[in-house]
Amino acid sequence: MEIMTTVIVCFLASMGAGLGTGFAGMSAAAVISPMLITFLDIDPYMAVGIALSSDILASAVSAYTYHKNKNLDVRNGLIMMISVLIFTFVGSFAASFVKASTMGTFSVFMTFLLGIKFIVRPVMTTKESMQNVPEKKRAVQSVFCGIIIGFICGFIGAGGGMMMLLILTGVLGYELKTAVGTSVFIMTFTALTGAVSHFAIGGIPDVTVWILCIVFTFIWARIAAVFANKAQPKTLNRATGVVLTVLGIAIMSFRFLT
Repeated sequence: MEIMTTVIVCFLASMGAGLGTGFAGMSAAAVISPMLITFLDIDPYMAVGIALSSDILASAVSAYTYHKNKNLDVRNGLIMMISVLIFTFVGSFAASFVKASTMGTFSVFMTFLLGIKFIVRPVMTTKESMQNVPEKKRAVQSVFCGIIIGFICGFIGAGGGMMMLLILTGVLGYELKTAVGTSVFIMTFTALTGAVSHFAIGGIPDVTVWILCIVFTFIWARIAAVFANKAQPKTLNRATGVVLTVLGIAIMSFRFLT
């Protein structure tokens, strides 16, 4: 009975995380962590480590799928990733001086609001309009946006995928598929860095839960990414919006239970 409960919880948590990653570049930690903590009583630190390690392959397969369909900006993604990684450490250092324990709720609420936004006001930017922005200007924008995203993620401790999607579509004017593809590309490396750090400090987690989450998240992320790259822009906006809205409500509910 216990193993069945573990499989069901891991499957549902990973399904939400995989769909969120494949459709919207959302971090798996936002979905998997609260479910493992709430229903399997896993240590919060290890739950985040499991979620981040699940994010690595899920984000990597999603990034590959988006790149194969020419929906990934590798050059500016690398520029932004460097800024994000550096200023995540800066944000973490700044957060050590502030009582910010309740600020993690920000990323959950933002997930919900972003979902509503994609349903009500879909991103209909085209690749043609994206290409009108000079490369130098885009690179400078990527650096500054990476600084903002990294600092906020380090300070709050969550919300990286959602922040990237919001800024890529709302500030940098990316077409939705390219925004998601670039976001999961960056998240592959940030998740790897986070997972290695967690396991180096906390040790190896429950192997059964760890493997189940990695495999299920990978499968669902692949399914979502394939669907997303074949979908029409309006359909993708609505699907992304629904996924984010449902996940936002679900995560807020899990937080309430804890």
